[in-house]
Amino acid sequence: MENLKKTSLNKVHRELGGKMVDFGGWHMPVQYTAGVIEEHLRTRNAAGLFDVSHMGEIWVEGVDAIEFVNRITSNDVTKLVDGQAHYSAFTNEKGGVVDDLLVYRFFEDKLLLVVNAGTTEKDWDWITSHKKDEQMTLTNVSADYCQIAVQGPDAVGILQQLTETKLDEIKYYWFTTGRVDDVEAIISRTGYTGEDGFEIYADAGFAEQIWNKLLDVGKYGQDTGILPAGLAARNTLRLESAMSLYGHELGDDITPLEAGLGWITKLQKGPFIGRDAIAEQKEKGLKRKLVGFEMVDKGIARDDFDVYINDKKVGYVTSGSPAPFLKKNIGLAFLPVEFANIGQEIKIDVRGKHLAAKVVQTPFYKRNKR
Repeated sequence: MENLKKTSLNKVHRELGGKMVDFGGWHMPVQYTAGVIEEHLRTRNAAGLFDVSHMGEIWVEGVDAIEFVNRITSNDVTKLVDGQAHYSAFTNEKGGVVDDLLVYRFFEDKLLLVVNAGTTEKDWDWITSHKKDEQMTLTNVSADYCQIAVQGPDAVGILQQLTETKLDEIKYYWFTTGRVDDVEAIISRTGYTGEDGFEIYADAGFAEQIWNKLLDVGKYGQDTGILPAGLAARNTLRLESAMSLYGHELGDDITPLEAGLGWITKLQKGPFIGRDAIAEQKEKGLKRKLVGFEMVDKGIARDDFDVYINDKKVGYVTSGSPAPFLKKNIGLAFLPVEFANIGQEIKIDVRGKHLAAKVVQTPFYKRNKR
């Protein structure tokens, strides 16, 4: 474990009883003493606190910032305005997904790219290798920032106690700069749980201060207070909300169209890396699609389990687990398009037994908006 990278909150996680694991080269808490189910449910019903400081941050600054990022990502950066963010993907020449990311527009000449932790170095190399003669600078500032997410129906009320910024005025996928517990920060109404909430970016040196203050004002220790939540709950929360995870629903050989991300793939915007391959796939028609399923038979379908129809292997599970809030066993899988229909009966090989499941509508969970 000595060789693993550590976020600024590593000591705090261990003091809170975090069960620490190797996550893509990072020493991260998979869960705390309350357990995965309670962390999951508390995020759905009140608030969960997540350390996502392992994520990567890259500044793109200069007159050609928008033009450059528009060329290396699938979504249309020209549609963003100051203070707005969007979800996007880096795609390779074959149309596969190099990584998924968030793009933040601060100004016309200043964008922030937030990429996945395990792929930050790969993404940095990929981004810099595609720089031509654009007038701009690229800066990898991943080590400089902490990123803390407060998620759940109580998130607004908790965070509001630490900032004068009027959080209700920040719309979903918008952000602002302000102060959190008197620390300069980026306050973003985004998240990876399916709940309302915020992600706070600040100087890594203030991570413990902000984290501990959020636990304090969020009434950590009370039955309905905020709970620190680890990687396991983050995964079950995003799965209930049918959000893709790189290395599972997304990869170098999986196109955005196959993964159900046509909505972030703007073929009409003009040239971008992978556009021609994706356009050709769209014209010819998909051969496989990502679907949601729930188990009919008693059993849990795990990642990479094989999917069968009429005793023939037709696909595989990309993510699968129990859904603590829904109290069902669910998952996502790739199936041939002819079988990717709501109600389709499938069988999943769970340790040698072919257990029944059915294709269902996604997302599995949708929050009630207050």
